[in-house]
Amino acid sequence: QVQLVESGGGLVQAGGSLTLSCAASGRIVSIYDMGWHRQAPGMQRELVATITKGRSSNYADSVKGRAAISRDNAKNVGYLQMNRLKPEDTAVYYCNADVLYLLGDMKTLRQYNYWGQGTQVTVSS
Repeated sequence: QVQLVESGGGLVQAGGSLTLSCAASGRIVSIYDMGWHRQAPGMQRELVATITKGRSSNYADSVKGRAAISRDNAKNVGYLQMNRLKPEDTAVYYCNADVLYLLGDMKTLRQYNYWGQGTQVTVSS
């Protein structure tokens, strides 16, 4: 019923910047918290940043001061801007969103935490 699609990943040199996008689609009524996580090879998935519908945000210590999470509630899109990238930022980045949506009958509401498929970010030294 709902899909999240990340984009914007790629190869970037250390010290560079990029912006990831997460577009949500489907029978969406509202999106509550959104977040970005990342998983490096052989490592557990870790939280990078979260943002509420009211745009209150939190960041992992590892990216604080270098990352900015934002969202466009009208377009159901979330963003993660990363600056001064480091090789240790290399990972697959996933977005997630707590979504209130309609079932196919167009009157029953459900709430579920969805995840995107991930986008690779590689930072070269």
